[in-house]
Amino acid sequence: MSATFDTNERPDYDKVIQDIADYVLTYDVTSEEALTTARYCLMDTLGCGLLALRFPECTKLLGPVVEGTQVPFGARVPGTDLSLDPIKGAWDIGCIIRWLDYNDTWLAAEWGHPSDNLGAILAVTDHLSQRRVAEGEAPLTVMDVLKAMVLAHEIQGVIALENSFNRVGLDHVLLVRVASTAVAAKLMGGNREQIMAAVSHAWVDGSALRTYRHAPNAGSRKSWAAGDATSRAVKLADMAMRGEMGVPGALSAPQWGFYDVSFSKTNRDQKLKPEGERQLTFSQTYGSYVMENVLFKVSFPAEFHAQTAAEAAVKLHNQVKDRLDDIDRVVIHTHESAIRIISKVGNLANPADRDHCLQYMTAVPLAFGNLIAEHYEDDFHRANPIIDQLRDKMEVVEEPRFTREYLEADKRSIANALQVFFKDGSSTEQVTVEYPLGHRRRRDEAKPELERKFAANLATRFTAGRSEAILTLFKDPQRLHDMPVHRFVEQFVTA
Repeated sequence: MSATFDTNERPDYDKVIQDIADYVLTYDVTSEEALTTARYCLMDTLGCGLLALRFPECTKLLGPVVEGTQVPFGARVPGTDLSLDPIKGAWDIGCIIRWLDYNDTWLAAEWGHPSDNLGAILAVTDHLSQRRVAEGEAPLTVMDVLKAMVLAHEIQGVIALENSFNRVGLDHVLLVRVASTAVAAKLMGGNREQIMAAVSHAWVDGSALRTYRHAPNAGSRKSWAAGDATSRAVKLADMAMRGEMGVPGALSAPQWGFYDVSFSKTNRDQKLKPEGERQLTFSQTYGSYVMENVLFKVSFPAEFHAQTAAEAAVKLHNQVKDRLDDIDRVVIHTHESAIRIISKVGNLANPADRDHCLQYMTAVPLAFGNLIAEHYEDDFHRANPIIDQLRDKMEVVEEPRFTREYLEADKRSIANALQVFFKDGSSTEQVTVEYPLGHRRRRDEAKPELERKFAANLATRFTAGRSEAILTLFKDPQRLHDMPVHRFVEQFVTA
């Protein structure tokens, strides 16, 4: 009788892992467009975090695990007086950034929010900068933060271009953990072996299920999941820097690797792939493409597939605001991804449920002329039954052109079209918005609005004098770029 056994020959690191490590170690960010966009991204992302601090459901999760813990050179959480170890600091920063679903977005085969990675980047650079100064070394600067953001955006976004994790039920925060792990390890001074080891563990961790983003289980976990991913990334990077061995075949190991265990369907037709063909595919190498093309949420704190629907609703508001009771039906023409991720009917149980409902995010601006974070809260929802009345009258229809152009590299539109029909047979015109305000095609139009959004968010936490000082800093790129990270973060610390 013959014995069966595994051949115990340790492989080289998977090429995906090697490519990530080589990219963060060797790529020099020189694109002025990428760095300028990163500056706006830093500004906007911090502002989103400040705004989230108005919501107790968010702030109750912040702070040290053990109350009263003191951390030398602790990572500060913007808008608070917290100083935490970098692992919990990354969790808290990542949590406030994502809480209101208002930071940047990347839409491709996989969706996600690349600025989620700032949780890890800012916590690590703030801590390291303080420690370096105390040891007589030069601190890290805000330019280091901006370049790290470009790298993290690129890793998350390029993997997302051709690889759909949502189609196999996995959540996109996996890509936040992978990108943040690589960049955190690089910032900590990791060599190629250490970075590969850290990234391999990020893949071995697998991925959270998307359950908490979809009906009927949508809930607040989707608001802290990215913070959790960035926190884990800092932990894995730290372990690798201490000499923890990696897992070279984390993705490709037969039966036990990520491909065979978790990534078992194709990205497009959902048919099972045969063993040995389950792997990530790439349409381009890493550079600075993702930061240059990232999408900003300028107008509405809403899941991005609904941004253009909300914009169309605002345009129709004046035509329908005095005829809401006369509406017979509301027709939304949209793209397949919006239908798959955010179209839902029935009771909406909580704010997280509402800000992932296409119909809700269309009904509110149609009735009230705007959509802000407070419009998702229970009190507002209960006080305005017209919202659910409008939802009940909505028809969501896929427009094939919108679906096709959503994935076309030279377009990447996120289109919605909206039309309201009344009981007397009349109707509004159909309003179509193909590109949201935060799209690269509308970037110049968006920049002043991003600055106004940031000013408003600053005003929720700081005095007029402090807010003006921060705004002035962001308007002086060279001064901002040269500023030590710990001095920059101090601008956002409360007494």
